[in-house]
Order: sequence, then C-alpha cells, then structure tokens
Amino acid sequence: MRYPPARRMALKRIMSDTQASILDELDALAAMADPWVEARCLGRIPCGDARLPLLAYFLGNPDPAVPAIGIFGGVHGLERIGAEVVIGYLQSILGRLRWDTTLHSQLERLRMVFVPVVNPGGMLMRTRANPNGVDLMRNAPLDAIEKPPALIGGHRLGPRWPWYRGPAGGAMEAESQAVCDLVGSELLGHVFSMVVDCHSGFGVNDRIWFPYAHSSKPMPHLPEMHALMEILDQTQSHHRYVFEPQSRQYLAHGDLWDFLYLRALQQSDRPFLPLTLEMGSWLWVKKNPRQLFSRHGIFNPLIEHRRQRVLRRHLAWLDFMTRATSGHALWLPRGEARAAQRASALRRWYAGDGA
Repeated sequence: MRYPPARRMALKRIMSDTQASILDELDALAAMADPWVEARCLGRIPCGDARLPLLAYFLGNPDPAVPAIGIFGGVHGLERIGAEVVIGYLQSILGRLRWDTTLHSQLERLRMVFVPVVNPGGMLMRTRANPNGVDLMRNAPLDAIEKPPALIGGHRLGPRWPWYRGPAGGAMEAESQAVCDLVGSELLGHVFSMVVDCHSGFGVNDRIWFPYAHSSKPMPHLPEMHALMEILDQTQSHHRYVFEPQSRQYLAHGDLWDFLYLRALQQSDRPFLPLTLEMGSWLWVKKNPRQLFSRHGIFNPLIEHRRQRVLRRHLAWLDFMTRATSGHALWLPRGEARAAQRASALRRWYAGDGA
C-alpha cells in the first residue's frame, strides 16, 4: 500500500513542503496500520505521469448489526486542513489502541472508515478540483430543485472555471465513484451510520452542515439531526459550532452527500446521517491578512499555533461523533419524542419558510 520510493521522490520534487508532509503521513499510516487497521487502495487516480493511490483505512467490527461512521477529508485539494484533521484523528486512534482498553471495547461494537484524502490529484496540484478540473462536491448526478447561485452552485461551462460539475450525462469522476462505492459497501448496510466530511473555507464560524444542499426543504431525518445537535450542546456546552442545514447558506447542484443520502432512503429505513464540517477559514485570514496572498492561506491556518488549535478543537468533536455513533440507540428519538424533535427543528431552522 505504500508509495514506491522512486515515485515518492518524484512527487515530492513537484510538491510544496505541506503537500509532501501529507504524503508522508499517509505513508506512515499505511506502514503502522497492522494489526488494528486494514489499509486498502480504492483505485489509482491519473495525475500527469503519476497514478496516485486513493487510500482508505478500516477499523473495528464489520458486522452490519453494529453502527458505522465514515470520516472523509481532502475532497478539495486546496483544503489541506481537512485532510490534516482526519489524519490527526486516525493517528490519535492508532496511538490509543496501544493502551486504551475502553477504545478496544468500543471498536468491538463499531465500524470506522477513514478516507483522509479523497482528491489526491488536487492535493498534488494544489487545486480545488481533481486533475480533470471537476469539483468533486458538484459531481453527483443530482440537480438542485431551486436555483442555486451562479457558478458556486455548480455549472457545466468547463473546467477552466471553479465549481465545474463535469460534462452533462457523463460518468462520475473516479474519486466520486469510489466514495459512492465505499459508502454503499461499508456504511449503508449497517444498522446505523454517520459520515463526517471535513472542509474549510466558508465564513468566520465553524459550521456543521447536514442535507439538503440541493433543496431548501427539510430532510426526512430532521428529528435525528436535531437530537444530535442537542446531545452536542449538552456534551460540549461551550462549543463554537453552528449546526444547520446547508441550504440556509446556499444551494448547489451535484452534492455528493445529498446524492448518497437519497440513495440510502431508497434502499432501506436504516438511518444514514451525513454531515459536513465546514471550518471557518475567514477567521484565520482576519487574524493574518497576509494569508489572502496565498491560495492555501485562504483555506488553511498558516501559523503553526493556530493550526494546532484547530486540530485540538476538531479532534475532540470527531471523538464526540464517534461516541454518538456508537451510542446511537440511546439518543435517537422515537414515537412522540421524534415528533417533538421535528417540531423543534422546524422552528429553529425553517421558521417562516413554509415547511
């Protein structure tokens, strides 16, 4: 599963130091995985003369009777901090497995799937899109019901413009298809599953977004999302996350998690709750305006102590999400409680929208 030494050296010569460190960390994870983690190559992504492995890591019990959580990063190659958060959490899990018996017990009742860098070509090229110029979060075969904002909501104008969806009627990009196949085979079959996809680049607040992105209508699992927000507020009472449907900010074509959520609804009644962590990178720019002059600075904290603070904050939240997945049976609302959660959610997020 490791990069061949000659290929590693060739790639490093054309990568910045930051991209090279991501490559090193993925390499180290593959090397240290045994015996607790299975490292698997989901495919190889063409990028110039290279074919980059799309790596996934699996922990815990694969039995469909236990819940599962998938943690993804690096969908956009410029958003390096998202990949770092995922890698940092996986490294923390591996370190704890050497001594933490409680974690071992948890993994007997939980499946965990990590894809730290969904878009290795974009990471290599320092671009938001993949090597074909396609934005992977606009690539699913799903059109917005209401009109999204121009360009940013996804378009077919061509790969020279950001947020390009890919050609109309074309197949999904290899990276997008690999994520869909992985979610279908490793998450949707479980009794309960959640996904966290780590991004950066929107606003000054850290946001937790849930579907829909293609519609302003409430999702069917709105009560479950509100119940999850409540236990987050109770568990981490001083957190700084804004928990909301993505549609409150903007709509988009081709959202990958909307597409997979709708597929899950068609397949079974087992809950599948996808969430996106959108780290507020504008705050980093506000504190260090020089970051505006760097493509990476718009999406990532460039000062080391801020980077460390970001990792500490979000690793704690990912641990909360893992525990919430493991203990889903205790907080999922049912019967009258579910109706009450839906009413509260509609008042909080959709008041005045005619929902």
